[in-house]
Amino acid sequence: MESLKTKLKQMEKEEIVNALKECNWVMAQAARKLGITERMIGYKVKKYGLRIKEVRWIEENHEEFAIGEK
Repeated sequence: MESLKTKLKQMEKEEIVNALKECNWVMAQAARKLGITERMIGYKVKKYGLRIKEVRWIEENHEEFAIGEK
């Protein structure tokens, strides 16, 4: 069973990724959506090791593979 601290970190990471997706990967917009500063979202992205270009590439290619499977 995961600790509360681990669950909270995972939730925070997911919310940051979701906000970035909704804001077309513009960190300033995602920060405003989350109610945090641009500096804070930059820190969180670095803290969680999110590599936005890699996440976007994986997401885009995943969609292409899903379309190709249909």
